[in-house]
Amino acid sequence: MKTTEGTIQGYFDDGLYIFKGVPYAEAERFHDPHPAHWEGIKNCTSYGYVCPLLSLPSPNNELLVPHRYWVMNEDCMNLNVWTEGLDDQKRPVIVWLHGGGFESGSAIEHIAYEGENLAKYAHSVIVSVNHRLNILGYFDLSDYGEEYANSGNAGTSDLIAALEWIRDNIARFGGDPGNITLFGQSGGGCKITALLQSPAADGLFHKGLIMSGVINTAVLKDAKGSGKPMAEAVMKELGISDVHELEKVPYSELAKAYTKVRPSLRAAGLNDGGNPHPNAYYFGDPLANGKGFRKETAGIPLIVGTVFGEFSSFCPTPYQKKKMTRDEQISWLKKDIGEETVKTLLPLFEAAYPERDVVDLDQLDCIFRYPTMKYIEMRAQLKAQVWSYLFNMDSVLDNGTVPWHCSDVPYVFHNCQYVPTQVRAGSDRLEDEISGAFASFARSGDFGSSSLPEWKSCTPGHEYTMILDEHPRVRENFDHELIQKDNDLVLQHLMTRLLENAGMIQH
Repeated sequence: MKTTEGTIQGYFDDGLYIFKGVPYAEAERFHDPHPAHWEGIKNCTSYGYVCPLLSLPSPNNELLVPHRYWVMNEDCMNLNVWTEGLDDQKRPVIVWLHGGGFESGSAIEHIAYEGENLAKYAHSVIVSVNHRLNILGYFDLSDYGEEYANSGNAGTSDLIAALEWIRDNIARFGGDPGNITLFGQSGGGCKITALLQSPAADGLFHKGLIMSGVINTAVLKDAKGSGKPMAEAVMKELGISDVHELEKVPYSELAKAYTKVRPSLRAAGLNDGGNPHPNAYYFGDPLANGKGFRKETAGIPLIVGTVFGEFSSFCPTPYQKKKMTRDEQISWLKKDIGEETVKTLLPLFEAAYPERDVVDLDQLDCIFRYPTMKYIEMRAQLKAQVWSYLFNMDSVLDNGTVPWHCSDVPYVFHNCQYVPTQVRAGSDRLEDEISGAFASFARSGDFGSSSLPEWKSCTPGHEYTMILDEHPRVRENFDHELIQKDNDLVLQHLMTRLLENAGMIQH
């Protein structure tokens, strides 16, 4: 297969042509990407390098989110393609942006990221992308000269280079460069927002699905202000004085120095890197920049949603709710979040979630759901098409664990088979419904061929949320008062519990 950069060799398996580790660009450290070129035939039958991480990961939460880790190298600008034909069929193109914030993760980290099933189910060309992350992708050195003008957004520049490669090459893989849909979860959803706020990405994609990608800014926020104090602190730690020497330091030493100085930078309210840097290239998070979305993005339809439990699901609960009476559940809630809080929230919770055990209020997410409501309203005010969803399907784990961060990913990919804790009565049907709706959206921008109930796009003041569980249904503004009060009363408690669970604070 010839591409604009060179010739590649993939493989054919079970009805699909598959190409892995295809280079779409290359770059010097902290510099803009440029097209990659090679002589001869490049073997693209194995996944390419993934971006180095700041620290080695340790196995954790594998029952909830089965992971895998891959060979790390700074030469990580590569993508993977699954397609049913190398022809002129102009199939919809669906591009996956992985999670992990802007700091970690990879295109293959979650086992459910495999593209085979979605390529077949959606009859689409599936692409997943690796790019620079953390200090490699978001270290602002712009005060040190024009060559570093956009180093604080190098990772986003990589994504734009990948989309340019897709525009120029995807027709060779049976895809339609005029019909490209981005989808991403957590940090991947944040990356879609970053691209919406980056003029250089205009025209390179046409629709988007943001899954748990609108997050409270206390958790993930733009790296504002000059990155010079960070650079000076890192160079001091490394014992160097010339910024160009940062390009040559072994990554392990660079990461160690950065990790050491980062907490003090953050405590002082300085730019501590790791996230996009607002500038002329990137207009900033629309929820935080005071200006909202760029009006040029109004023509890009979005699906935006969250899951019921999100991060709270990763916090062990000391109770077995199926063995508790209603009174016992309420007593637990009062002990955990306070009697007055329960008195305020419980009637609202039961009205919003009549199907749930009352103790599930303890797992209700507002870290994502609250800003997502604001995000959707902002898109609606822009007169952009935006659809809302909430994933509400419990797993079989512990006789019914509420859905956690990432739990909707295998449903969209049609990959529940790779996450056994997701398989329960009704999950096969819901998997078909969710993948089918996404396939319809990617194909035509609507849900005309979907088996879900009628799903209206949101308008100012009216959020029509598709509740995705055993009985999908649409409800208008069903949880707004609950989430507003939960955000006011419980957010700090939830944040503390998460940090304690992560070992970041102790009593």
